[in-house]
Amino acid sequence: MSTEQTLQDRSESKCELCASTDNLSVYEIPPNSDESADQAILICDVCREQIQTPSNPNHWHCLNDSMWTPVPAVQVMAWRLLDSIKSEGWPQDLLETLYLEDDVKEWAEAGLTSDSDDEEQTFDSNGAVLNAGDTVTLIKDLVVKGANFTAKRGTVVKNISLSSNPKHVEGRVNGTRIVLVSAFLKKA
Repeated sequence: MSTEQTLQDRSESKCELCASTDNLSVYEIPPNSDESADQAILICDVCREQIQTPSNPNHWHCLNDSMWTPVPAVQVMAWRLLDSIKSEGWPQDLLETLYLEDDVKEWAEAGLTSDSDDEEQTFDSNGAVLNAGDTVTLIKDLVVKGANFTAKRGTVVKNISLSSNPKHVEGRVNGTRIVLVSAFLKKA
């Protein structure tokens, strides 16, 4: 049985990302695809276009459903796509709920392009380098504009995300995702 036929059967002839039934084709998951159905997905032309030249991050709202598939190749693509647009806000929330087995997570991360050398690093109040996923503690009471609460000194913020601005990080305080100034944080 051909790879395409295997994928047609697995996906019930639907795009494995958005469930469209139009213009489906095989998409091999980079890098190091062995051209097997295990390392490929069936996608529509719209998804292929958005993968190759991203122009509409809202198209990926469909990943809210497809990321829960038991198929590792689809999980990898969903994770990579959500990670690439996490600055939009809502994808970060989905990423926080998505669980991947260790080997699947390694595969997903292997396909990311590394631009970390080009970016400035983010430092806490003591000069320690902050990385995505770190836990930090607030060193000052911070009034959170628009959320009607004050984040108190000593509050622990787990699993922070870095932003495009090296002086800011994002994290959840009182269940609300907020931007925090790194100068008011201490790495825990």
